[in-house]
Amino acid sequence: MTNRLAQCQSLYLRKHAENPIDWWSWCDEALETAKAENKPIFLSIGYSSCHWCTVMEGEAFSDQAIADCMNANFLPIKVDREERPDLDSIYMQALQMMTGQGGWPLNIFLTPEDRVPFYGGTYFPVDPRYGRPGFLQVLQAIRRFYDSEKTKLQTFKEEILGHLQKSVLLPASGQLSANLLLLGLEKNTSVISGGSYGPSFPMIPYVELVLRGIRLKGNSEQDARQAAVERGLDLAKGGIYDHVGGGFHRYTVDATWTVPHFEKMLYDNGQIVEYLANLWSTGIQEAAFQRAIAGTVKWLKREMTSPQGFFYAAQDADSFTQPQAAEPEEGAFYVWSYRQLQQLLTSSEFAEIQEEFTLTPEGNFEGQNVLQRHHSERLSDTLETALAKLFAVRYGSPPDGIKTFPPARNNQEAKTGKWLGRIPPVTDTKMIVAWNSLMISGLARAYSVFHQPDYMKLAVAAANFILNHQWVEGRFHRLNYDNQPSVLAQSEDYALFIKALLDLSQASMGMGFSRERQPNGNGDKAAQFPSPNPWLENALKLQEEFDEFLWSVELGGYYNASSDSSRDLLVRERSYIDNATPSANGVAIANLVRLGLLTENLAYLDRAEQALQAFSSIMNQSPQGCPSLFTALDWFRNSTLIRTSSDQITSLIDQYLPTSMHRLETNLPEDAVGLVCQGLSCKPTAHTREQLLAQVQQSQTRG
Repeated sequence: MTNRLAQCQSLYLRKHAENPIDWWSWCDEALETAKAENKPIFLSIGYSSCHWCTVMEGEAFSDQAIADCMNANFLPIKVDREERPDLDSIYMQALQMMTGQGGWPLNIFLTPEDRVPFYGGTYFPVDPRYGRPGFLQVLQAIRRFYDSEKTKLQTFKEEILGHLQKSVLLPASGQLSANLLLLGLEKNTSVISGGSYGPSFPMIPYVELVLRGIRLKGNSEQDARQAAVERGLDLAKGGIYDHVGGGFHRYTVDATWTVPHFEKMLYDNGQIVEYLANLWSTGIQEAAFQRAIAGTVKWLKREMTSPQGFFYAAQDADSFTQPQAAEPEEGAFYVWSYRQLQQLLTSSEFAEIQEEFTLTPEGNFEGQNVLQRHHSERLSDTLETALAKLFAVRYGSPPDGIKTFPPARNNQEAKTGKWLGRIPPVTDTKMIVAWNSLMISGLARAYSVFHQPDYMKLAVAAANFILNHQWVEGRFHRLNYDNQPSVLAQSEDYALFIKALLDLSQASMGMGFSRERQPNGNGDKAAQFPSPNPWLENALKLQEEFDEFLWSVELGGYYNASSDSSRDLLVRERSYIDNATPSANGVAIANLVRLGLLTENLAYLDRAEQALQAFSSIMNQSPQGCPSLFTALDWFRNSTLIRTSSDQITSLIDQYLPTSMHRLETNLPEDAVGLVCQGLSCKPTAHTREQLLAQVQQSQTRG
């Protein structure tokens, strides 16, 4: 018998539909029922491709004794963090206050009358193990505490709520000192170059700041360059990259970038593509970077692009080894035994793959091998042939024989599909605006650097889908399930899609895409802009909506959620800390500067300065936590507008000019090649390309 979650659109929630637990989704009725029945709320937050979320679903949440205790004593609520990142952020912060650490699944207990957390953890086993108590014992102890320790409960609630309320009231010192940008660059370079003794994450917001800081005097250029290049090589050579099928896994469980946590998230892949393209554009042109970008785009086209043009959200870490298997196995789709490779490959192919990749009889992951490269040069034809053979085993056809690979949308489809190769992991096919935006930006930048039309076509199709489908009654929405928009957009959706539109506006200039007319962002497919660059027009319209519904007039910066969609939140947060994705406010402030450059509307720059001042205290106190704010500060201090012809833009756009925007200029003097403007003034007209570049480089380092 299924529970309420069977009717949900979220794949993550539907995965729990067969649990004996009487799950609710987060809704007013659930919250009111908990209050009326005086039942503590058990709030469990996760996402579809989360390995330990899957484990707990099959263990504790499927256990009848646990379900009986839960249903009798608690009001259980399941939340997909990808639907409600605002809820996840608040309760993750609370868990970190309680335990000093966080992660998913996020399992936390709330008082029913006010939703204040009072106990929490992550993965709970059915029986005591891994140094963790059994979940049934936890439930029984929590209910006893709730019933008998009212004074302690109230004291603990007040402490947690006080910390949460204090966390959103940042002192605005207004101090954007002259050396603040260099402080941020130095601190974040040390984060990236400091080494690791545990899991290795891409940390793209951090390394992007390090890369842009190389050009600024006063920063340790050698250390920054080494850290930026090393991170690119770790990503392109490491086991985090799928060398057979393309695409990047979420992170590696070790410090050597060898064995990944095998899920593939769209948000990681979009950021990594943009970063590797930026590295290439600085002149660091390792063949492994170009191959990783090309392979990731092939994976995106083959497995992650919907017929409507948007990109799917994620692929699971686990997959079934055979249709009769009761549970999927982590990494099964991706790993290889030594013996299997010996049988599949010729002796020369096997010898070369053993020379280039990590490969041993013992393996590096549960007796199997994750492939990790030793070098970054171009792979030989023999190696590419060998990898194509492995691709054919995995997918049932050679690479040139597959244009699209249909997703397995759930475990049932995975187990019953007529797969010619291995059973693939489940793909979460929902559309998330923020994550699509990161991929659009990555593709736009890769197009500018490598001039591959397919990259831009993919980006344009995804952006058009969002513009055509994500407005309901004039409001922007975050998700799309089966062509149905859902959940009001949050700050990261606004900020990242505006960035994506600006990135498209730049990539399209003078390169064959500038005169394509696009919809107006209100769902009207017939409406077209007369502007030769409609991406900018759409960005301006979306910025108006962003400012209207999420800008904090009192504090500065943007709230995570709009006032009419945050009544169920304990506090209204303004995201400024970077995690796996850049902070919404960091991206939003950089957008304001870029819009100010392109429109010469000083109101955008005023708002950018106000927002930077709102977060100046955290930038001074904890610079290593907010690299995207320092990226925004770099834009604010060194913003440069290059006004020139389409021919000149074409020759400039593949270079790394991290605080520059291009604008087509039709009124230049006949012998001029461009005009470089910074702030409220412009330099003398440049009459040669060399003079133009020199002015741009100087302008980008003045701050």
